[in-house]
Amino acid sequence: MGEQRQRFNEAFKQQTVKYIQEQTKTMPEIAQELNIPVKTLHQWKAKYRKFESEPIASAEKIRELERLLQEKEQQLQAKDQQLADVEEQLAIVKKAVHIFSKPRK
Repeated sequence: MGEQRQRFNEAFKQQTVKYIQEQTKTMPEIAQELNIPVKTLHQWKAKYRKFESEPIASAEKIRELERLLQEKEQQLQAKDQQLADVEEQLAIVKKAVHIFSKPRK
């Protein structure tokens, strides 16, 4: 037979969301600690979240922002490389035009 489904009252859900907001742990860590699925915690957080009680910079937010920053830096490096390649191609074309535009004697 399947497992019995857990039921939680509104007060417990609100207290859990407040706990989540006060922690610097990741959602999966909190989910494991409370033995509640991560998806459920995300749903509760979306429903009961109060921004005034949320810390300015949680570890989870910092990690996410660092990951996004790394992605943007990689994209910027790729664009810089593309630009350098195009500039090199343009220099070659300019030299070729200069060479072939000289009148022959």
